Amino acid sequence: MGTNYGDWLREQREAAGLTQQQLAESAVMTRTHIAHIEAGRRVPSREDARRLDNALGTGNVLSSFLPQQEAAVADYFEAARLLEQQAVMIREFALSFVPGILQTERYARAVLSTSFPPVSEEERDRFVVTRLERAKILDDPVTPVVWALLDEAVLRRVVGGREVMAEQIMHMVFLAESGRVRIHVLPFALGFHSLMDGMLTLMEFEDQPPVAYSEGMRMGVVHDSPSVVRELRGRYDLALSDALPLKESLAMLRALAKDYGHHD
Repeated sequence: MGTNYGDWLREQREAAGLTQQQLAESAVMTRTHIAHIEAGRRVPSREDARRLDNALGTGNVLSSFLPQQEAAVADYFEAARLLEQQAVMIREFALSFVPGILQTERYARAVLSTSFPPVSEEERDRFVVTRLERAKILDDPVTPVVWALLDEAVLRRVVGGREVMAEQIMHMVFLAESGRVRIHVLPFALGFHSLMDGMLTLMEFEDQPPVAYSEGMRMGVVHDSPSVVRELRGRYDLALSDALPLKESLAMLRALAKDYGHHD
């Protein structure tokens, strides 16, 4: 048996004398999706695992030993980070702080400096570099398409000081005005909304089913159950329909940046 689920799948496939393409056709999946699973970049959904078992004649082995994606683990974001790199569309909802891919270096450093237990300066630097590496997906002018839905609390909470907030908000304004991202604000005046439970990321791919990622205290969950993803997409769409339009959202961001001390 291989050292992880992907290795195990590859061994079963090779033992059956199948190429990735042949297995993909038999299991009604794409070759790319199978390649991602074998490389450890994705964990198959339960339905995918059932189809792989059927195609390989392995009973319910691949289904039974499917890694538990909904467990809280120390590196809970790692699976979502890998998916983020493959997505063609990312829709973020932030309840209390700026989403990682939109953070400036100084904002990221302020967020990461408040961890408990405290981390060393070297560790913090490493975390900041990782976060800035994630933001490089925005270097491509087109892919992925990124939408950010921000609760007004994200903009009102002063992280790192007023100067850091002014810089962070203007960074988002620049990304939005350049057409690279869409930003919508859910104002306090709206009251309760459908995403008050916490942060949410929705990701879509060229050749794989969509997934959702939600995060809370010491826990991150990658959801790939079609019914769960559909529910979370519905919640996102409902909140988005109540948000300020792009133009009004950017006007709010600019006004807040000015309050924080930014000067055009």
